[in-house]
Amino acid sequence: MLRPVVVGLDGSRESLAAADWAAGEALRRGLPLRLVHAWVGLSPEASRLPELEAPRHWARRILRTALDQVEERHPQVRTSAEQIALPAVQALEERHPQVRTSAEQIALPAVQALVEAAAEAELLVLGSRAFGGFGGYLAGSVALATVARATRPVVLVRADRTPEDEHLPDAAGLPSRRAPYRDVVAGVDVSRPCEELLAFSFESAALRNAPLRVVHAWHAPFAPPPAAATTGAAARGAAERALADALRPWHEKFPNVRVRTVVADARPAQHLPQAARDACLLVVGRRIRPTRLGTHTGPVAHAAMHRARCPVAVVPHE
Repeated sequence: MLRPVVVGLDGSRESLAAADWAAGEALRRGLPLRLVHAWVGLSPEASRLPELEAPRHWARRILRTALDQVEERHPQVRTSAEQIALPAVQALEERHPQVRTSAEQIALPAVQALVEAAAEAELLVLGSRAFGGFGGYLAGSVALATVARATRPVVLVRADRTPEDEHLPDAAGLPSRRAPYRDVVAGVDVSRPCEELLAFSFESAALRNAPLRVVHAWHAPFAPPPAAATTGAAARGAAERALADALRPWHEKFPNVRVRTVVADARPAQHLPQAARDACLLVVGRRIRPTRLGTHTGPVAHAAMHRARCPVAVVPHE
C-alpha cells in the first residue's frame, strides 16, 4: 500500500502554500495526497445546534478552499465538490490516473492528529509562519511540536513561497516552472552518518533532476597561532574524507544525481540556512532521543526551521 503525502491545514496562507507544495510532491512521487484538518472541538456527528455545527462547517470550508486551489494549480489532482460532506474521521477519495486525493476532518488535538497521520505517511507537509524580526522566520507551536514527535519526514513551507521559486529563472530572467530546479541542499554530520537523511536528499534531487549540494559544517578546535593552520587543514581533510565515504554508496544508487560537496569551517546552525538561501529544498536531520523534558528538534534543525527561506525537510533518525 502506498504511503500518502499528508498536508495539515488550518486555513492560513501558510497551510495553503503547504497544500500547493504537497500536491506537487505527490505528483512527483506518484503517491496519494491526503489533506487533513484537526480540531478537538469537532463533533463526531452532525448536530442541529449551530454552536456545535460551526466547527464542522469551518473545517469543510478550510478543506474545500485547499482542494480548489490544488485543483486549479495542479490539473492532475481532481476531487468531486458535490461529495465533500467530510464527516469526522471519514475521507472522501477519488481515483485519478496520476494521483488519489482525500480530505478529512479529525476530531483530535492538532499535534496528536498530525503525528498520527505522519506515522502512516511518506511525508507530512505543514505551513510555517514568517515574522518581521532580524529577517528570520517563526515556525508555529503546532509545527514545532509535530516535528519534535513525528517519526516520518516533515516539510515546512513558507506562505511567501511559490512553485516558481523552486526553479531557476528562465532565459528572460523571469520565474518559470519550466526552468531547471534549484539545488537541493542537505546538511550532513559526518560524525553521525544518517542514512535516512541521505536517502531522502538523493531521492528528492532525483525526482526533480536537480543538483544535490551536500554541506558539512564543522568548527575547528582552538589552537595557538603556530599550530592553527596545521590543525585546521588536518581537520578539514578528515572531514572531506569522511563525507566522501558516507556518500560513496549513494553515488552508486543514484548515478544520475549531480553531487557537489561543501565542507565549511562554520557552526552548522548558522551556516546551513545561509547555504540554502538559493535552494529549492533544505534537508536536515533530527535525532530521535526522548528526554524527561520531552522530545526536541536539536539546534541545527531548530535554526533551519526558523531561518531558512526555502522549504525545510526535517528527517528523523536514530
